[in-house]
Amino acid sequence: MDEGSTLVQLAKYPSISIDHSLEGDLKVQRAILSQVPEVTDIIARVGSDELGLDPMSPNETDSFMRLKPREEWRVQDKDWLVEEIRKVLDDLPGIEPSFTQPIEMRISEMLTGARGDLAIKLFGPDLKELSRISGEIQARLQKIKGTTEAMTVANDTVDYLQIDIDRLAAGRAGMPVDMLQDMMRADVEGVRAGVVADGNRRVPIVIKGAGSEGIDPASFTDQIYRAPSGQLVRTSDVATVAQIAGPVKLEHENGSRFALVQAFVSGRDLVGYVEEAKADIGTNVKLPPGYRIVWGGQFENQQRASARLMIVLPIAVLLIFVVLYATLNSARASLLIIANIPFAAVGGIISLAISGEYLSVPASVGFIALLGIAVLNGLVMVSYFRQLRQEGIPLALAVRQGAERRLRPVLMTASIAAFGLVPLLFASGPGSEIQKPLAIVVIGGLVTSTLLTLFLLPMLYERFGESTAEREAGDLEHPAGETA
Repeated sequence: MDEGSTLVQLAKYPSISIDHSLEGDLKVQRAILSQVPEVTDIIARVGSDELGLDPMSPNETDSFMRLKPREEWRVQDKDWLVEEIRKVLDDLPGIEPSFTQPIEMRISEMLTGARGDLAIKLFGPDLKELSRISGEIQARLQKIKGTTEAMTVANDTVDYLQIDIDRLAAGRAGMPVDMLQDMMRADVEGVRAGVVADGNRRVPIVIKGAGSEGIDPASFTDQIYRAPSGQLVRTSDVATVAQIAGPVKLEHENGSRFALVQAFVSGRDLVGYVEEAKADIGTNVKLPPGYRIVWGGQFENQQRASARLMIVLPIAVLLIFVVLYATLNSARASLLIIANIPFAAVGGIISLAISGEYLSVPASVGFIALLGIAVLNGLVMVSYFRQLRQEGIPLALAVRQGAERRLRPVLMTASIAAFGLVPLLFASGPGSEIQKPLAIVVIGGLVTSTLLTLFLLPMLYERFGESTAEREAGDLEHPAGETA
């Protein structure tokens, strides 16, 4: 659904500082505002808030853009606007953008805990293997039609300061290992020493060393600490300090380690994209024993809705048949009315194909609405056929007269429903993605349903509407002479 707004998510190098991250965000905002006049303001949020409800690193920024009214755009097409913004960001190095919408982003996070139309979770025990396979999956996704962005942090690295304490050397120097660790931690990240109460405020006391402002492995190696005995101990005497590359983050779910690959899709239906991606990755990406893939994302909503419809629709059709049978007391007539449902479905499917729309959840709801109208028109026609037969009119003549006399009611029912949906058919703007498929299905289905009800249903009733015994009994009870 087009929400009428755009959100740009900026991913930068994982080890970036908050100051450099803010500086990069400001460059992005200035570039967009100066080169894309459709954007009036940008409100950006970097990192996490105090409550931590939306955990983000300082290298992640959500940029909410306020847009001019669509009538003032150079081209009144949101996809075109997104491409214009993407061209601007392509000239800025060190930034990996992805485009979404505020509500869409939240829905994706609630579904899979990750942003993106498609989230692929790769579970496995080894970090290096997870990184390698994630890179292969990302490369395969980028080759699939409809992929606008495919990203993963599993194959990214950040620099770690690795300190390996020599316990024997620390013991010879009279330095307890736990005390040495606390001193080093104070130098690197600071140590909480207490809290100061200032009215209602609680201000933490943190002891920080010189290294907390910026860690330099060379200078940290020469850092001197005092042992309880008073002896001065150099870091290099009791520990080995090295700067190594390591994973950006370690993620676990249900007790298993996993890597996440996200993809954003545009220009095609999401379910078809996921099916193609599954086939491509299943063929080209070989998983070692102990590794598995879990697919998640917004397409799960469509799958759940389709699964429910596959249960609800047969039950609804069965209940309709029961009501028709109780009303008409004829299984043949009830089945002929139910046959109107495929008549209507044909037009709905053809109209979707011609318009280029997808079989989405709103389109499925349109088929349900179409079912009711089709059954109503069939009931109007068949019940009048039966009424004429009870009046003694021969079957062929009853079908012909019934079709002629019920032409106007059937056309009125269909035309009123179709004309009422015409405004939705030409709807544009936010929300039209829900209204338009429904209208297309109902209007297209009404066309075929009405035509087939007026022409094909009478022929079917004349051939199958009455059994041989019922037909002979009706003709004997009301001979042709009496009817005349």
